[in-house]
Amino acid sequence: MIRIEATIMPRLALAIAGAMALGMPAAAQTITDGDTLRMNGVTYRLHGIDAPEAKQDCPDGWPAGRMATTRLQELISGRTVICQEKDRDRYGRTVAVCRAGAEDIGAIMVRDGMAWAFTRYSQDYVQQEERAKAERLGVHGHRCAPAWEWRAGQRR
Repeated sequence: MIRIEATIMPRLALAIAGAMALGMPAAAQTITDGDTLRMNGVTYRLHGIDAPEAKQDCPDGWPAGRMATTRLQELISGRTVICQEKDRDRYGRTVAVCRAGAEDIGAIMVRDGMAWAFTRYSQDYVQQEERAKAERLGVHGHRCAPAWEWRAGQRR
């Protein structure tokens, strides 16, 4: 049996919390949509991408939002996810580059046509988007409005 002194417990709790804040591994708990996940009480918005909104369909009826959400779930399911904070957005979410294993989740989402490179904030995934467009993958094969345009249309 391992005994932990009472004076060590607060320091141990602080060390664990600090490790988590520095991007230590965690199992993803909730997927909000194709670019947002929640782990250990923190909401992470994937850096550099914009995925279709959960209820967004393309003009041909393809359920872009549901497909993107499902793809993100597949990418993290049963895997250790590490998110490294880059910024905070206007909603208070942590904007982060998240990886499942060694794979950049945002890069995969854009490469698979499940999100757009959000060039307003980053140029990181432009090549992945060019490839997805050339291959007419996901949103690019269904003439979907980019998520930022779709959101603007919903506010009218």
